[in-house]
Amino acid sequence: MDIKLLGPLSAELNSVSIAPNAGKPRQLLSLLAMNANQVLPVPTLMEEIWGTGMPRSALTTLQTYILQLRRLINAALGPEAPHGAKDVLMTRHGGYLLRIPQGSVDVFEYERLVTVGRQAIGDGDDGAASAAYGEALSMWRGPALVDVRVGPLLEIELARLEESRLGALERRVEADLRLGRHGQLLAELTTLIGRHPLHENLHAHCMTALYRAGRRWRALEVYQGLRGRLVNELGLEPSAHVRALHQAILAADPSLDAPGTGRRSLADLHVA
Repeated sequence: MDIKLLGPLSAELNSVSIAPNAGKPRQLLSLLAMNANQVLPVPTLMEEIWGTGMPRSALTTLQTYILQLRRLINAALGPEAPHGAKDVLMTRHGGYLLRIPQGSVDVFEYERLVTVGRQAIGDGDDGAASAAYGEALSMWRGPALVDVRVGPLLEIELARLEESRLGALERRVEADLRLGRHGQLLAELTTLIGRHPLHENLHAHCMTALYRAGRRWRALEVYQGLRGRLVNELGLEPSAHVRALHQAILAADPSLDAPGTGRRSLADLHVA
């Protein structure tokens, strides 16, 4: 089985789609896949589908959705399959469980690669970290489950994944900066700060890349734009780290130089 949640929903078994067309069964399959190999209690599934406005027929309707999913799975398995849909979408302990290899769901493979990247950073291997994070980020085909109606549980999962995605992106950019790839990052970082106009770390990375590329004036402009938005929209000054970076750029501090220049690294820049 191959289930993709990091973008529009896609679910295939034996190259046959098992993604239902109707909204609520799609929602149900998405939640089961997001929690593959875990029992989801019936009340949890009903909460996701109906929230607080649960109809009296909720249990019967949920069972109908499960039946629809099993029919799609059976059709994809074919008549010669040694196991049936009930061995894939199982009834267990007052709930249901989707039993599939976790590697067949893109979310779990993404999270595995993020863990690999985190471990590589811990080992001081920026090249491996950049590669792992890059591969993880390449699995995203757009906003997760963009074509699925989400309830309270999927909404939490999607918020968690989006936060993870942004964190993975930051860690990859940091690794690339340590590898001296500032020139390759300029276009990407310019786009990112446009999409995240209040994100201080991304602005700091963009300022660093611009400075290393010999565009100090542009790095200072990025700082002033960020500061203006923070003050006008939130009533906040930039963080101490970003202010220290700004001062270092003004002073042409050697700590900002790219790796391999023979001077101090960015890690040596301390906030007073």
